[in-house]
Amino acid sequence: MLKAGQAAPLFVLPDADMEAVDIKRFRGTHNIILFFYPRDDTPGCTLEATDFSDHEDEFLHLDCIVMGISRDDCLSHADFRDKHGIAIRLLSDADGATCKQYGVWQAKEVGGVKKYGIVRSTFVINKQGVLQLAQYGVNAKGHALDVLRVVKELNS
Repeated sequence: MLKAGQAAPLFVLPDADMEAVDIKRFRGTHNIILFFYPRDDTPGCTLEATDFSDHEDEFLHLDCIVMGISRDDCLSHADFRDKHGIAIRLLSDADGATCKQYGVWQAKEVGGVKKYGIVRSTFVINKQGVLQLAQYGVNAKGHALDVLRVVKELNS
């Protein structure tokens, strides 16, 4: 698992419109907030994505770009975004490589059976590409506001 102070792993992933997003291009200009979530259009994931979207202007005011990542494909992301009016970018990590780089692809025991899935996690990356925050196993409810408070503290 990653920790604050480490260099954030680099990646290029497609968004809901199938445009490639290279996080390297934000270096020097924006902080990045990445939140990894298990699946499009489920209650917790919808709550988290819409909360981050609702506070997008506040994050932008703090020079932060917010992006959500799951293993759903681009078409699923587009449907999810359009259905719920999500303004932030949703990135598709279909092969799971970025999830593994960030340590969010973990084993969970469900009904006595070991299954792998995304552990809801959030990372704040500064303009130099260094992790300022690495949180694993977060609760969707109120999380966007918690991250906003952290970013405000980091910027003060």
